[in-house]
Amino acid sequence: MNRERASILLVDDDADLLRLLAIRLEAAGYAVVTAGKAEHALAMIASEPPRLVITDLRMPGMDGSALFEAIRAAYPALPVIILTAHGTIPDAIAATNRGVFGYLTKPYEAKVLLEQVDKALRLSSGGLDEARADQVWREGIITQNAVMEALLAQAKLIAASDASVMLCGESGTGKEMLAQAIHRASRRSSGPFIAVNCGAIPENLLEAELFGYVRGAFTGASKDSPGLIREADGGTLFLDEIGDMPSPLQVKLLRVLEQREVRPLGTAKSCAVDIRLISATHRDLEAEMAAGRFRNDLFYRLKVVSLALPSLGERRDDVPLLARYFLRKIARRYHKEVNGFAPEAIELLVRASWPGNVRQLLNVVEQAVALSTTPIVPLPLVQNAIREAEDIIPFDEARRRFEADYLTRLLKMTGGNVASAAALAQRNRTDFYKLLQRHALNPSLFKSPFQ
Repeated sequence: MNRERASILLVDDDADLLRLLAIRLEAAGYAVVTAGKAEHALAMIASEPPRLVITDLRMPGMDGSALFEAIRAAYPALPVIILTAHGTIPDAIAATNRGVFGYLTKPYEAKVLLEQVDKALRLSSGGLDEARADQVWREGIITQNAVMEALLAQAKLIAASDASVMLCGESGTGKEMLAQAIHRASRRSSGPFIAVNCGAIPENLLEAELFGYVRGAFTGASKDSPGLIREADGGTLFLDEIGDMPSPLQVKLLRVLEQREVRPLGTAKSCAVDIRLISATHRDLEAEMAAGRFRNDLFYRLKVVSLALPSLGERRDDVPLLARYFLRKIARRYHKEVNGFAPEAIELLVRASWPGNVRQLLNVVEQAVALSTTPIVPLPLVQNAIREAEDIIPFDEARRRFEADYLTRLLKMTGGNVASAAALAQRNRTDFYKLLQRHALNPSLFKSPFQ
């Protein structure tokens, strides 16, 4: 066995013992990485899986037994050896019965240690590669939360079919990452993954972007364009913020799903397409249907299977894991020697409200790492980063507020005259009424008493 390639992760809260064990294994030719906490170890495994984990049994916070259970759930072929004091031998034996590769009693002989390590690596040399390959489909989704793990298990089962999937959840919970994971786990993984944010593209451009067009279909159409639906042929089309799609395009999308063909703008000829559609929304589409803003028939076509992502506040046990994972990635990108958070900083991260969810946590960690001048990120940096992040609302919410304020100003200016307000906004009256309905604005409330 090539020992240089066999990386071993050591986990122990006793820094002296950790250093001694690392020296022994490095002297035997192994590549060694260390972690002082089980939570930190999980983040390291997610970032770069080792070939073997050796962990102390008794540690503050998450102990060695809980660490093993988390590893077994996510990396079933990754061997774990547990270090135990004499008084905890029964616990170690119980862990072995649950699947731990083996245990060593402190103090242990160097020869016995190396024999155990060599045996674990020889027996697992093929299995870990398979485990790593099995984890590729969910790459980047970092969790030890039971709800998230159950969700991922469902997602992998769903990926085996071609059923349309609707992903629900707050902004920043990772809906696009889950859509990509489903794509990678499906038979379409070698095909394209095309993501479109329906709320980020102006209505008059969204139709051309999705369905394509032929030259001369409209002013500025100087050449043919296949459209994003056809570009996703053989793969997966992800439509984010599907609730923002205008009604006319909802009809055209329904036709694509029912007939498996798309008709570009400017032509009567349809083209066959083979796509798997995944959609996402943070809106309550059932309420949108009741208000007449979303088609019932399209809704049920899109929601063959539905998955709801939990907010970060509902998976607080993942906050330390995610924070350390982001820290490692960002520190490498910035070439900074930052390797952890102060304990009180982690406590604050866990307690924070996180209205922007995982995306907001990433931004907070990035700011803290960028400004840190020490290897351990202190509490004040995290406090400032959270305070600044809370002043920034998600883009979708900012756009909704702007739209509502803009419509309110128009109605005030025109005394509730919809025709005049629509003319000022350069929108037709039908579209303008839909915008008013979306924001529950009643024009009659803005009429002047002198009208």
